[in-house]
Amino acid sequence: MQNAHKRKKQPQVVRRALLDQAVALTMRDGLDRVTLQAVAAAAGVTKGGLLHHFANKQALIDAVFDDLLDGLDGKLDALIAADPMPYGAFTRAYVEVTFATEWRAEVNPRASMSVLILSDARMRTLWSQWFAARLARHDSTDAGVALAVVRLAADGFWVAALSDVAQDDTAQLHQTLIAATRPENTP
Repeated sequence: MQNAHKRKKQPQVVRRALLDQAVALTMRDGLDRVTLQAVAAAAGVTKGGLLHHFANKQALIDAVFDDLLDGLDGKLDALIAADPMPYGAFTRAYVEVTFATEWRAEVNPRASMSVLILSDARMRTLWSQWFAARLARHDSTDAGVALAVVRLAADGFWVAALSDVAQDDTAQLHQTLIAATRPENTP
């Protein structure tokens, strides 16, 4: 006789639910107030089930951050692959993703989780390592001060958007930064 309460194991579905609930609870309650038990309950699994996927809270938060970076990697790689101009392709993709992202927590909680980069020293280090590795990968096309200025300006826009600083000229800012990545416009 088969156990009626036994459900089919779907580890990827459970892992995704745990990551999604960790993001949602962090945005609602703040990272310090999130517990493993709360994440497990919100995802509909036991705490033991959560611990099967993540050894502790730090491992869960690291996985959330890795998930954010993996998503960003995918978007950047797709834009770079579609860009017919190699010079500045990484920087253009970075600007495009930054300006295309909805930064309000109520619309895109994952985007707001990126505030961890600003508030947590460990996450800042992980972000710095990730960014340096991506930039090194594109060193032949995106080195130099002119493109660094564009990326830093995009970062400024990102922080302003997270802070709900009004940007009346977002489209113009976006187009100006994209234009600055073209070889004919760089000093």
